[in-house]
Formats: sequence, structure tokens, C-alpha cells
Amino acid sequence: MAAKSGKTQNFETALAELEQVVADMESGKLALEDSLAAYKRGAELLSFCRSRLDDAQQQVRVLEDGTLKDFTASGDANKD
Repeated sequence: MAAKSGKTQNFETALAELEQVVADMESGKLALEDSLAAYKRGAELLSFCRSRLDDAQQQVRVLEDGTLKDFTASGDANKD
């Protein structure tokens, strides 16, 4: 497994890499040293993704003036 080093550019890239790290680890084909490196990289990616999600949630709160509003996927929130 070739772990990428350095900063992750965006959430989607980090999530895709994290999914690949998990798949590699679940395969059971990694040597112990590679598994430890994969775990470390996965922890970094998880922290990055959580941070980005927290930032996005804070931005939504600001945009909604501190109140998150309920909505439906179809956009018909006023129907009973």
C-alpha cells in the first residue's frame, strides 16, 4: 500500500483515500508495518474529514442565523 503523505486537498479526495485505506486494511493482505502505516494515515484522514464537516456545519449555522431548519428531500416542506 502506498500511503500518501502531505496535506489532503479536499474532503472528497480525503474520503476516497480513507475508503481505500479501509479496504486495504480489511483485505488482510498488508504486512504488520504496512498495516500500522495505513492505520496512521487513516487516522489523519478521519481527523481531516471530521474537521471539514465541523467547518461546514458551522457555516450552515451562520448562514441560517444560528438555526438549522428542517426540510424534505423533495422540497415540499409545507405539505402535511
